[in-house]
Amino acid sequence: MRIDIADPPTLWARWGALAAALTTLGNDDVYWCDANGAHHDDHGGNWARLVLVDGGRAVLFGYDHEYSDTTWASPPLDLLAGAPAWLPWPELTRHAESDELGYVYWYDGGWTRVPYPDPSLDDGLRASARAVLDAEQARRELGEVVFEWGGHHPTDEPTERAEVTVEADRLLAAATAATVDESALDRLLGRIRPRPVDPGAGTAMAARFGLTPTTVPPTVAAGTEVPDRLVRALSDDGHDALVWAAMRQAVEAKRPTPTDTPELAALVGWARDRSPAGDGRCSVTFTVTDGALRQHSGGTPPAARPDEDRWAVVEEAVERVRRLHRAEADPEHGRWIFLRIDTTADDFTVERHYDSWPAGLPVDRHGGPGRTELQKEMDRRGPAYRPAWVVLLAPEVAYLGPPPPFTDLV
Repeated sequence: MRIDIADPPTLWARWGALAAALTTLGNDDVYWCDANGAHHDDHGGNWARLVLVDGGRAVLFGYDHEYSDTTWASPPLDLLAGAPAWLPWPELTRHAESDELGYVYWYDGGWTRVPYPDPSLDDGLRASARAVLDAEQARRELGEVVFEWGGHHPTDEPTERAEVTVEADRLLAAATAATVDESALDRLLGRIRPRPVDPGAGTAMAARFGLTPTTVPPTVAAGTEVPDRLVRALSDDGHDALVWAAMRQAVEAKRPTPTDTPELAALVGWARDRSPAGDGRCSVTFTVTDGALRQHSGGTPPAARPDEDRWAVVEEAVERVRRLHRAEADPEHGRWIFLRIDTTADDFTVERHYDSWPAGLPVDRHGGPGRTELQKEMDRRGPAYRPAWVVLLAPEVAYLGPPPPFTDLV
């Protein structure tokens, strides 16, 4: 699918101009260049790469942890499906297999990417590489280097901003013409006081990009074949749904019922006290793991008092359920994942699920216990008390698909 993006030399010049400007201020780890191409890293989990490949080709790829919805698309989206052999496959597959590849665009006379099932799907390109995608944004970003990164606060700011815009344009033009020198950087950044600037360091960075006289941009050798690689068969949501489906089919292993504890008595007493009708009848259901606790709706839920914040009820429930969860933990049998308590004025019942999803608890938009949390629980149990579905928690299941007898759950 052809995409309208500026050509690689234009992107490269903007990238190098930003790298040179920031390096002049001592920040050489935001935009930079090495033998493997151009890098951008905001040190917040978002990054972009531009690699020039022999033969006038290029590849632009990256990831934004907030906006790369392609990474979590359901069904999975293979960003490298049908991609050419000349791409830098080792780096691309490494990012893809760690779910940190939001977009891949390759250039061979024009920019191409795989089609997206939804044209509005955000891949994170604009969020992670915005500064190099158009001239106005590059100009604005160079201004930010002066005023934000450099902390420049002139007396006559409108006039100064106009001058900075002119010098930013000149630096971008010099980068395009591969004539960046210390004077171009000093005209833009030498106005910053009292912070020290080092136009020599910035020029050295521009030289690494091949944007100074007698230097050339680094290119990488073209690949020769598409390697064997792992491709997601299940999205993250699909993997969760597989585990929860297996939990709904599971049967509880036989294990001793925990003895009554003060923590159980406290939770039962609290539920009775919160009876909505005031007659001691109350029912509460919880999903509990180390890192999460959720109270489910339905039944006869605990009630807040007229003058009470409704969150007070939730906080009280969390505190008491957590205490019971710890009190009933067993190093061999494990900890329950689901708990239901029903009370009356003079009796109560407790239903604990360690291995299975309760039959009366639907799967809703909030989902269920997370795979990472479930794995923690399974790891500390004795082997005899790990349900068969534990094999589905392995990350490779998302790529290889579920093993028997769970193949029919997909």
